[in-house]
Amino acid sequence: MNKALYPLMFDLDLHELVWGGNRLRPLKGLPFNEEDKIGESWEVSAVPGKESVVSNGSLKGLTLTDVIERYQDLLLGKSVLAKFEGKFPLLVKFIDASKDLSIQVHPDDQLAKERHGCYGKTEMWYVMDVEPEGRLFCGFREPINKEEYLQRIENDTICEVLQEYAVNKGDVFFIPAGRIHAICAGTLVAEVQQSSDVTYRIYDYGRMGLDGKPRQLHTELAVDALDMTVSASVHSLYDRRLNWPVCVTECPYFTVKLLELNRNFHRKLFKYDSFVVYMCLYGECTIEVLSTQGYEKGVEPETKQVTLTQGNSCLIPASVADVMLMPNDDLGIAKLLEVYIDNKNF
Repeated sequence: MNKALYPLMFDLDLHELVWGGNRLRPLKGLPFNEEDKIGESWEVSAVPGKESVVSNGSLKGLTLTDVIERYQDLLLGKSVLAKFEGKFPLLVKFIDASKDLSIQVHPDDQLAKERHGCYGKTEMWYVMDVEPEGRLFCGFREPINKEEYLQRIENDTICEVLQEYAVNKGDVFFIPAGRIHAICAGTLVAEVQQSSDVTYRIYDYGRMGLDGKPRQLHTELAVDALDMTVSASVHSLYDRRLNWPVCVTECPYFTVKLLELNRNFHRKLFKYDSFVVYMCLYGECTIEVLSTQGYEKGVEPETKQVTLTQGNSCLIPASVADVMLMPNDDLGIAKLLEVYIDNKNF
């Protein structure tokens, strides 16, 4: 192997959805289109048929799955490769909700594997922006049984028994598989989730899809996936700290840290034996590889630097996860989410 892996960037992948808005293009520095209904930007994905495509360097044009097949543990990390059977285990997105999303739930790993042959979906949201009086639904306010659940779907009263949260900029929410939920209108979030595109849509306010037809519901399928008990708060609290990796979410599927930087900051992450994803929430930051592991002596990345601008993301392979983060001084503080899988949580 003549060259080491390098920080990977990916092609733009925007998804139009009935509840989508017009903030994702400007977030990424692209021209504003008032008519947009862009609901999601898939930043890093290996979901079959929806894989991210590399946009930089000699691997340009390959899918993330192609790169994993070629480089294996050098990209994923040995522990991640073994734990997730050679598959990329996360899906990372930006989401812009101009209208309420459907009331929905995601199955856990066991049910998703039995029904769909894939991972379940546990996820987290970091709120980047929200309109005044923003809110979201997550979990039940009181215990419910199958009969009441189905009756409330039928008579349009399901929202009356859902726990409602006020939403503010900078809030973090952790949504385990099985928890009923919905992002509501006016909310812009960064989302980290398991690599799954399985959603059971429970209730959708009777609206039509982009094709003018009623959107498919999965009311019965959702019964076996739902946690119908009253659950603990999903609102994750944390203390902000400048120039420090602040943990905002940690679970067996992913660890997410918030970095707010106004100076260069060194992150040597080899001990986690995992790839790292950086999502730029605000400002601009250059990321430079400082060292590698797992290669023969003298093997270096073909490129050591990438520059992340607001609304964009990159993937740092496990074998080069020793980086200097360098915010652009002219733009003030750079705000990043750092995402990886901590092998101590397996």
